[in-house]
Amino acid sequence: QLQLEESGGALVRPGGSLRLTCSGSDSIMNSEAIGWFRQAPGKERDRVSCINKSGGFSYSIDSVKGRFSIARDHSKTAVYLEMNSLKPEDTGVYFCATVGFCSYTGPVVPYKTWGPGTRVTVGP
Repeated sequence: QLQLEESGGALVRPGGSLRLTCSGSDSIMNSEAIGWFRQAPGKERDRVSCINKSGGFSYSIDSVKGRFSIARDHSKTAVYLEMNSLKPEDTGVYFCATVGFCSYTGPVVPYKTWGPGTRVTVGP
């Protein structure tokens, strides 16, 4: 049984929008900071955004600021990544993971639990 699972990936045209959902067990989603990561084709997995346990603090990398937003819903034990104005360079497999905490410089290790990922393709 997966402890974390991503959903919402799809093929979308440049400029389009998607909302990714990270869902998991109550024990994880109510007590852990969560990070979103992505792995572009042929590249290493890289961080995108993170949110602390309460949902009161978040971080996003510069290339997605103003386009992506992260939020969590404790009642639904979910963390969302809202992605707008998508670009071809946003293409990749997106993963959510528990992180040590979310800091001003991004998600901090350890990254203990990962979902299997959801694929986002931005293209014509």
